[in-house]
Amino acid sequence: MLDSTRILCGAGFVIVTGLLGRSGAIERTGAVLPGASPPQIAFASHRDGNWEIYLTDADGRRQTRLTRRDPQDRFPLWSPDQSKIAFGSQVGGDHWELWVMNVDGTNPRFLATQIVAKGHRQWSHDGTRIVFAAKVEGDVEIVSVEVASGRLIRLTNSPGEDRDPSWSSDGSHIAFSSTRDGNPEIYVMRADGAQPRRVTNHAAPDGSPAWSPDGSRIAFVSTRDGDRDVYLVRFDDARLERLTTGAHATNDGLRWSPNGSYIAVQTAERDNYDIQLVRVADRERWTVAGTPAFDGQFSWSPAGDQLAFISGRDGFDAVYVTNLAGKQSRLSTTSSLNPEWSP
Repeated sequence: MLDSTRILCGAGFVIVTGLLGRSGAIERTGAVLPGASPPQIAFASHRDGNWEIYLTDADGRRQTRLTRRDPQDRFPLWSPDQSKIAFGSQVGGDHWELWVMNVDGTNPRFLATQIVAKGHRQWSHDGTRIVFAAKVEGDVEIVSVEVASGRLIRLTNSPGEDRDPSWSSDGSHIAFSSTRDGNPEIYVMRADGAQPRRVTNHAAPDGSPAWSPDGSRIAFVSTRDGDRDVYLVRFDDARLERLTTGAHATNDGLRWSPNGSYIAVQTAERDNYDIQLVRVADRERWTVAGTPAFDGQFSWSPAGDQLAFISGRDGFDAVYVTNLAGKQSRLSTTSSLNPEWSP
């Protein structure tokens, strides 16, 4: 459990300490991946009998193993400058830790414990911090960690659960979902946790916030009109817009394209998971990955012209890439999860 031991004067936020004294290095692989290399995809693979973090080129030809240790390592997350990868490490049961390493697998460091493994995590745009949800004193709260020093700061302190933080494009604010008022709603706070305010207010649950690249709007999922659909709320005046109708969107996350033109949505229209795109300008929606098997866990390419994702269509979960028209290719031939394209 996170130790919250000291209050920051004048703000009421808690610095979380006592989490840095862990041992257990990840074995070096000897891989040298130049920082100026073309975009790559980090992913988790079970090909060697344990979930580890790998890298692959966009065509799947060169694949490099980065982690080598007993815990299950998953959920890779690139730093904005592509020099580091944060990841989740399962050290027992549902106990997950947050770690970070260099992009070649060297210099692994423990950052935090009791993280919400499947919750949204994000690097700050300047690459100095990571924001995430973690269990604190029996509750789920939003926490940030300063990557260089390992200093943890508790950003929320509410009786409800606070989850799925999303940073604004200028780094000044964080959107998140919270049940502090008895029902899941979307909130926004300053990046230091100050001045939280509710931006949605409805009896139906609102969740999975995702900030637009231009910082003007926050996409989220809600059942307020009877089905699970995607909505947009403006940051400046909380004006609401319904983006989809009958999408059957799930809580597995929304992803804006890098230029903000599209939103990728996890859907469950046919009693299984598919991936759809919504064009924000005219609300046109179409399926780019839809098979009778699972299709999900997607990530945009830096150019915004492709998605990496997971599909179980061949009897096991594998990494695929699709363009916006749904033309696809498979990159892995063994069980794989959590693909994440480099920025």
